[in-house]
Amino acid sequence: MAFCLSFVIMATLAPTMGIQIDRQIDFWLLWFGTMLLLALPVCYLEIALAKRSKTTALNALSSLTREADSSPKWRVVGWLAVVFIPFLAGNVLSTASNILVAQFAPSISGQIIFAGLAVAALVLSFIPRQILILLMTLGVIASIVLANTMGSTLQPWHWTSVEFKEWGNATVLALVASGLGLGLYWQNSVGAVQAQEGATKTVLPIWLAQLIAVVAFGFFSLQAQLPVLTWIFTGVMTSALFVQLAREQLAQRQLMPVLQWVIIVVAIAVWAVPEVHNLFTLILMLWGLLICLIYAVFAGWIMKISHLRKSMNFSNELFYNLWRIAVRIVLPLSIIVAMIAVIGQSI
Repeated sequence: MAFCLSFVIMATLAPTMGIQIDRQIDFWLLWFGTMLLLALPVCYLEIALAKRSKTTALNALSSLTREADSSPKWRVVGWLAVVFIPFLAGNVLSTASNILVAQFAPSISGQIIFAGLAVAALVLSFIPRQILILLMTLGVIASIVLANTMGSTLQPWHWTSVEFKEWGNATVLALVASGLGLGLYWQNSVGAVQAQEGATKTVLPIWLAQLIAVVAFGFFSLQAQLPVLTWIFTGVMTSALFVQLAREQLAQRQLMPVLQWVIIVVAIAVWAVPEVHNLFTLILMLWGLLICLIYAVFAGWIMKISHLRKSMNFSNELFYNLWRIAVRIVLPLSIIVAMIAVIGQSI
């Protein structure tokens, strides 16, 4: 699941960042660096919180804040994340509808196409999760294979000078495009991680899958019509999975079913206006970074040291100290710099 989610979100955000076709070696190396320095610590953080709380993110923050003797205001990060999930689904569907209109139906209103894809995603969200994940996986594999066999043309790999904005893009791709901070991996690992002594056995497969998605995306672009169709299919399946995961978290928080659907539908429907796509994409990137920043500050500075140390159960104290430095210092500073870079390139 980690590979597919990361790949789909990367493909969704790529046009905004200008990396859909361009292949810069220096940027890809920077991206790999942020995967190691930023994504890996956040992945450990998320799985450790899952092991500690024994429930999903939105539901867990009540007990986590009580255990930390901290203000209930920190629980807002759970709500930010759970609303972000359908908002991200709306971004995927909006991108899919824009591509569909451009490639196949320029005479049809993009809003009609978006509405159709959104309704399909909402209906498909009732399918069992394993089937959704299977369909999403088949769609990703088909998209990659077809994109590489249908004559897609990518720029040759080349070196360029590193620009400040690239740090923002790399950080967004490492954290937001990997689906970190949203509680998705937390939600899907909360049962399995309880049977393990530490977090590493769960974290490393997730992180490696995300890393492989970065490599796969380096050889992918949407130019031919057939891979466009398979990617749109994949985008709808991914959005349906997002809706299902968000609804599950809201249900576990004992929110009324009507309110659950209002939150989900509104978060998706705001993307129906094509003119706000770029603005909302900017908001999405900053929103995702903010969620990771709040989690880093909460876990690094607010929670008691012993709480996550036991959950992660590193084999060596050095690894825990490195993780703590990353979460307390490296992550917050890097995310703040990335937010400045993202805002700067949009002005």
